[in-house]
Amino acid sequence: MKALNNSELASFSSQMALILRSGISSVEGLSLILEDTPSGEGKQILEHVLHSMEETGSFSRALESVKVFPSYFCSMAEIGEQSGRLDDVMESLALHYRREESLSRSIRSAVIYPLVMLGMMAAVLAVLLIKVMPVFRQVFEQLGAQMTGFPAAVLNLGTALGNYSAAFLILAVAAAVICIWLFFTENGRKKSKSFAGKFFMTRALSEKISCSRFASGMYLALSSGLDVDQSLEMTARLIEHPDVHEKILEIRRCIAEGESFEDAAARARLFTGSRARMLSIGFKAGAPDNVMKQISEQYDEEIEEQIDTLLGRLEPTLVAVLSVAVGLILLSVMLPLLGVMINIGG
Repeated sequence: MKALNNSELASFSSQMALILRSGISSVEGLSLILEDTPSGEGKQILEHVLHSMEETGSFSRALESVKVFPSYFCSMAEIGEQSGRLDDVMESLALHYRREESLSRSIRSAVIYPLVMLGMMAAVLAVLLIKVMPVFRQVFEQLGAQMTGFPAAVLNLGTALGNYSAAFLILAVAAAVICIWLFFTENGRKKSKSFAGKFFMTRALSEKISCSRFASGMYLALSSGLDVDQSLEMTARLIEHPDVHEKILEIRRCIAEGESFEDAAARARLFTGSRARMLSIGFKAGAPDNVMKQISEQYDEEIEEQIDTLLGRLEPTLVAVLSVAVGLILLSVMLPLLGVMINIGG
């Protein structure tokens, strides 16, 4: 069975939170969800969880046994059981994974849309070079003229593309497979995140996304009753960005030496500017979970705005590049053709 995605985790958490808040036990709640679940892999997972819980009496162990829930999810469920706040934890997990899904959708749209546009541009240019340019060559030959210079180079390029079309088709299919692997498989997503964290154009956005996940994870852990050190330990599992992960480790080292969390975060420069001040005020006011939630929401708004801005600039840029490329190719042929026809007419 494959691991559950963010949307499925959010749905399950939300249903469990509603059931537990209604005073229904975890076993009865799982039975109710199971009754409304259609046949398939989801039903098999719930059956496995229910059977394991009836044997062990532990909700978190039952989740771990099925091996489709993230370790973070199972750990938070265990904390909820031990503290008697499983309903609150499930509700917080539902919010956390809904935000993760929203963030993932924004990232996918920011990456997939330009790739689709580039694919369309390549297809249009290929048709123009392979199918349209030979027609112009025939016209030139019928008029007793030869294509030279840039038009001849473009025609030769189209001929080469036509001769090796099978090879280019294989390359296109390979590129599509690589894109699918990068965006729709677990290992691929890890590779793409690692690349985004190092690439100069996406490094800042990738770090901002990791900071948002850190703040969201800290809010969830702190609101579930964990202390700061335990929250840091658990939230570190969510962060794959190497720089942000190193800053979290530095914060833990500073706290171990006796510093407060807000001072350690300022020293590590995890949060800067207004967010650092918010963090300091929130911890001094005794509301660390609320300030973490506010910081995460601020990051989410900035990330969404940055992605929208990026897409807003990419669309007209790609359309302009395609228009210029097509225009240059056509003009390179039409202008000499027009000169030949004028000479014939003269």
